[in-house]
Amino acid sequence: MTQARDEELEAALDAALEGCALPRHIGVIVDGNRRWAREVGVSTAEGHREGARRIADLLDWCDELSIPLVTVWMLSTDNLSRPPEELEALYGIIADAVERCAGAGYTVRIVGRSELLPARVHARLAAILDAARPTRDLHVNLAIGYGGRQEIVDAVQAILREGAASGLDADALVDAVSIDAVSQRLDTHDQADPDLIIRTSGEQRMSGFLLWQSVHSEYWFCEANWPAFARADLLRALADYCARERRFGG
Repeated sequence: MTQARDEELEAALDAALEGCALPRHIGVIVDGNRRWAREVGVSTAEGHREGARRIADLLDWCDELSIPLVTVWMLSTDNLSRPPEELEALYGIIADAVERCAGAGYTVRIVGRSELLPARVHARLAAILDAARPTRDLHVNLAIGYGGRQEIVDAVQAILREGAASGLDADALVDAVSIDAVSQRLDTHDQADPDLIIRTSGEQRMSGFLLWQSVHSEYWFCEANWPAFARADLLRALADYCARERRFGG
């Protein structure tokens, strides 16, 4: 497709979104960096670098559309079992991406267990966020060392620890575990649940992404590998979302 046709398609999609109630929170599973790298004949590390650059593009597109919150899954707990040489390159790419997002003026939050990363990487991420001075409206969650099951377990354990510290007996501890109590102890406890979750690379599964928060989310699956994800793909996802009748479990 030529650049002129790309621009024509984007203009048509932009027009189709006029008057639509866009999502207030979009979650994105950025899948396919390694597959993209194999297809174009570059290293896995370059695939991850290109994927990180595409995250910056995504955030700019969402900011332009006045979408207030985006959660991007950058590194799962399962990913931590990848070969050490791949992880070593990935840690630097992730830290650079966090620095780029914070430097762009977005309000950045890391969700997940970033303390599972090497101490020097964890310290760099903390220093980046400490030095950040947000200037733009978009809030960004970067899920690093994140697993949905672990997040729920951590929340329940926090409830039980707090209850035990207060001297609650066994029955009272059980009663303390409620939907509201768990929600209040998630990494996203003060944020709206995602309205739309996008996954790239043709995979149609959630893999544990925002398990608790996505109970009423709409899903959109894209064939493009993440580094090839284009603004038109985002607009297609939004147009499809706007055409749906949300039932919220009803």
